[in-house]
Amino acid sequence: MDKRERLERAINGETLDRVPVALWRHFPGDDQRAADFAAAVIAWQKTYDWDFVKITPASSFCITDYGVQDRWVGALEGTREYIRRAVERSIDWTTLKALEPARGALARQIQTLDILKSEFGEAVPYIQTIFSPLAQAKNIAGEDRLIRHLRTDPERVHTGLRTITESTLRFMDAIRKIGISGIFYAIQHATYSKLSEDEYRAFGVPYDKQILGAAQAHGWWFNMLHLHGDVPMFDLIADYPVQAVNWHDQETPPDLAVGKSKISGAVCGGLGRWDVHNGTPLEIREQARNAISLTNGRRFILSTGCVAMVTTPTSNLRAVREVVDTTRI
Repeated sequence: MDKRERLERAINGETLDRVPVALWRHFPGDDQRAADFAAAVIAWQKTYDWDFVKITPASSFCITDYGVQDRWVGALEGTREYIRRAVERSIDWTTLKALEPARGALARQIQTLDILKSEFGEAVPYIQTIFSPLAQAKNIAGEDRLIRHLRTDPERVHTGLRTITESTLRFMDAIRKIGISGIFYAIQHATYSKLSEDEYRAFGVPYDKQILGAAQAHGWWFNMLHLHGDVPMFDLIADYPVQAVNWHDQETPPDLAVGKSKISGAVCGGLGRWDVHNGTPLEIREQARNAISLTNGRRFILSTGCVAMVTTPTSNLRAVREVVDTTRI
């Protein structure tokens, strides 16, 4: 069974040879240069032979050309610290201009995808991270400033979100012919710890629908939704048109079985990212088998709820990859 067939069967709840598995991580420093980033992703895949590759650029790749600046200061997640924002006053949302994907950081990401296409071809499914417009807005302005502005100057924020959405759609159109399998759509504000449900319906849902509608229109067969953070608004996004949903299931409700009952595709998770980082191979294999048992190995992809740490031990990563080969479903 090849990787695509295994994933498609998992999404549809059909009989499998084994549960699909994949982890993903940042490659700080290397993610600032197309050739180095592609080489790091290729080496990661060659080492562990995941069932798909989730391409994880720095969150700034889609907003650098608005004028933000960031740097890596050693975070274990491989994420970068923002040192300059493009929006300080609410009026600044109205001055953002839609970005051209043929230029700047977006063009660099397209170069990365071109290299990966040459390496993976049809043999390895690979999906491009797309941050939701609201998540991009958070990095453009900063979390506190964004939330303050959307509550005090909502129309200005909507103007900015429309611009960000247009930039994102242009980028997606530019990568349509490269051969990616889909997108990993990262949502960071569909959580009750940040916004109310009414606020997310107003500032998140309309733009999410545009992005995911475009992904459907492009014919991508493997689009995954990522719900970042605790107390996610799972019911609100349960009907989003994606093939899989990933969230921090080991840290926050719902669990995998409940989550699977709410969606039509596959759930992706079962492992705590810090458990994979700090635990032993034996503990990781036990957690993985518990997740497979909870889901009956159907409509399930084994992974963590977010990125693997850049310092996760090799033996732990190997345990994640190998456990699916020895666990019957």
